[in-house]
Amino acid sequence: MSRLAGLVAVLALSAAPAAAQGIVSRTRLAPLPPAPTRTALYFDYYTVQVDGWDWRFDVTLTQTNSTAVDLYLKRGALPTLTDFDAKSATPWTANEALTVDAASTPVLAPGTWYVGVFHPLGGGYGLGIVEAPEPSSHAGMGANPYTGGLLGEDGVGFRVWAPNASSVHVSGDFNGWSGTAAPMASDGAGHWSLDVRGASAGQRYKYVVRNGAQTLWKNDARARALTSSTGESLIVDPAAFDWGTQPYATPNWNDLVVYELHVGTFFDAPGGLPGTFQTALAKVPYLADLGVTAVELMPSCEFPGDYSWGYNYAHPFAVESIYGGTDGLKAFVKSCHEHGIAVLLDVLYNHWGPNDLDLWRYDGWAVGNYGGIYFYNSTQSQTPWGDTRPDFGRGEVRQYIRDNVLFWLDEYRLDGLRWDSTSNIRTSPWGDNADGWSLMQWCNDEVDATAPWKINIAEDMFNAPNEWITRSTGTGGAGFDSQWDALFVHPIRAAVIAANDGDRNMWSVRDAIAQQYNGQATRRVIYTESHDEVANGKSRVPEEIWPGNAGSYYSKKRSTLAAAVVLTSPGVPMLFQGQEFLEDGFFSDGDPLDWSKLTTFAGIQQLYKDLIRLRRDLDGTTRGLTGDHVNVFHVDDFNKLVAYHRWDQGGAGDDVVVVCNFANTTWATPQNYTIGLPRAGTWFVRFNSDAVGYDASFEDWPAVAITAQPGGYDGLPYHGTISIGKYTALILSQ
Repeated sequence: MSRLAGLVAVLALSAAPAAAQGIVSRTRLAPLPPAPTRTALYFDYYTVQVDGWDWRFDVTLTQTNSTAVDLYLKRGALPTLTDFDAKSATPWTANEALTVDAASTPVLAPGTWYVGVFHPLGGGYGLGIVEAPEPSSHAGMGANPYTGGLLGEDGVGFRVWAPNASSVHVSGDFNGWSGTAAPMASDGAGHWSLDVRGASAGQRYKYVVRNGAQTLWKNDARARALTSSTGESLIVDPAAFDWGTQPYATPNWNDLVVYELHVGTFFDAPGGLPGTFQTALAKVPYLADLGVTAVELMPSCEFPGDYSWGYNYAHPFAVESIYGGTDGLKAFVKSCHEHGIAVLLDVLYNHWGPNDLDLWRYDGWAVGNYGGIYFYNSTQSQTPWGDTRPDFGRGEVRQYIRDNVLFWLDEYRLDGLRWDSTSNIRTSPWGDNADGWSLMQWCNDEVDATAPWKINIAEDMFNAPNEWITRSTGTGGAGFDSQWDALFVHPIRAAVIAANDGDRNMWSVRDAIAQQYNGQATRRVIYTESHDEVANGKSRVPEEIWPGNAGSYYSKKRSTLAAAVVLTSPGVPMLFQGQEFLEDGFFSDGDPLDWSKLTTFAGIQQLYKDLIRLRRDLDGTTRGLTGDHVNVFHVDDFNKLVAYHRWDQGGAGDDVVVVCNFANTTWATPQNYTIGLPRAGTWFVRFNSDAVGYDASFEDWPAVAITAQPGGYDGLPYHGTISIGKYTALILSQ
């Protein structure tokens, strides 16, 4: 209806013509009993236009000088004494009322409804038509399509949180973008809702929020899609995507090898628009062949402009439109799952925006210069990226974040989330933030209760190590399943980037390898390259080793040595896109990967494939690399060599010994470089990073099987002598 919420049209009418008061027709009838035969009788007619968002109207009749006034209703035609859809329950009495809604007979349906007032000449009356919005009968926040509604119709239920609004209307393609046609009903607790019959997926919409003199056209805080970060919200049917029927299960966490990927630069040509989920999807078979078992997408929610790392997104429930939107992400996930690859998503709860941020002062209320209902309205809002820290102490904001966590895991079938900078959730300028901590606990508990096989990873680099991040909530921990390990990446990068061998600290390397959280290898994610480590004034490891000459011998040797440590140390190993084919320079959201390097450095990529294969124990000879246990039993800081033992249950095919030479020095068996060994018997070389097959410049230094000799060494019961090349890693097992 074209009216404001709760509009009351009161018509005080007499027998005189009253078109100005809304009469659209007047019909004179012959007198009928029990009316006196001398009395002339009339029908006055009024129209009520019912639209797809209208769910109720009430008609009340008050009689001022006669009891012989009655009500009649009919949809689509003028009612008569014998042809009507509804009439007064007690005709010829003092006052009358009729209600038409989804439960009445007849039910409310869109179209023109005619109200007929039957009265004698001179019979005065007052007519009230109250058109009040009805709350949505469907659950869920945001815009949610439904079928088989109260009237058997298809439509969309809208619900939004705006506690300080005086009124909220929904406006969109379905009502000509009227800012007043479709008022939403308030639940009295800050939420406004309405069902709109006939609204459908693909249509655009916004909320018109009024607060005093303010009229704010706002995108849905839970919009699944937008035309752009400054455009309109789009209705999305989450059930429309065809996921297929191929079975899939998230890999075991100790089988995860993560590949961090930026959609816009992963597979794209320089110039033009960024890459998309569709272009990235073309490389899913390549990732499966590489052997990775999980892709971690950098943030992919709607952000300002077309180019971004993604850590400034403004619409937390919407997939970035330039990347391909909701169907693009789902198609990428589907393809990954069909290839046995899990998909993780990087999410932000420490801040949002700060630009193009419709959440800012969402319903017009704020304190001072702060952000309103979704944010702290104090200095607690301050973050390194703007004053947009969410208010973790407000119930509705906590629910918003909790729902967002489950939304990605459920609706997009993602296998896990990586939470950005959780230190900025658990702390603020006021110090420790108990509300942020309890929020993380709640979210992790919710995931564990519904999908415990899905992994929640924290990036918490402040004051590491912090075992409380991955301790269970029952013991007071935050409850994350894993965390990025600052105590690994920085020492290992330093050990291979240093120009002089004498500057490499093997004790720091030992500590990086041996570091564990809560006694479980999978409680940490380990890497030498990530989006943070290859930008912000830093570069790719080969570039750091020799700036401007990332394809040099030393860059290749020492970067692959670091990769071997990543893929053989306890933890969930992670690569950054292009690392496996020696991508150079630094990461930029406008600089796509140079896939020609895959040909140039095909051998290096094969080295990574071989390491991943061993890490996952695909040949049944290195199960220990999937286990929790590590013993860095040999640390030679003078000769720059370390050796460590990895195992799960122990025994043949399980025990693994890794030897890493961080020096520009070779060792041959006759030189009797001795290390300890955990078991008797022959130890076979499963991997030698100096193999010439990996690069023509490598020396193919011989690495031979070792026969363990009795006699303790390095605290182990057996020993043997090794042969190893420069800047080389060896993997041995039985």
